[in-house]
Amino acid sequence: MLIGDRLRTFREFFLHAQAATEKRTGLLRCYISRVENGHTVPAVETLERLARAFEVPLYQIFYEGEEPPKLPDPPKTAAEMAWGNFGKDAHFLNRLRSFLGRVEDRDRKLLLSMAQKMAVSKRRNHLSARA
Repeated sequence: MLIGDRLRTFREFFLHAQAATEKRTGLLRCYISRVENGHTVPAVETLERLARAFEVPLYQIFYEGEEPPKLPDPPKTAAEMAWGNFGKDAHFLNRLRSFLGRVEDRDRKLLLSMAQKMAVSKRRNHLSARA
């Protein structure tokens, strides 16, 4: 449902004319009409004013249920999202650690040096492609 339709529904439910809504919110009647007809997208501050005028919580303008919607789980931290912490990546990383532990020190330094150069090269290519 569009916000404008939802706002019109609230206004009609509370038997407000656009003039009364104009008086309660301080918004011009022509602006209220433009919002209700989908010609203008109101700012959050404007939606807060309208919600106060209709005496409803702000979430009800966006959501039709009786209770507020459940909040999604918070985003994972950077440590939780790091590569190699879960699944196939974790399995691969453990195998790589095991193999690197068995390699001679000289060969390990050579492999890590090559990997570092490849990472720097890939970063440069990525940055130049974005520019």
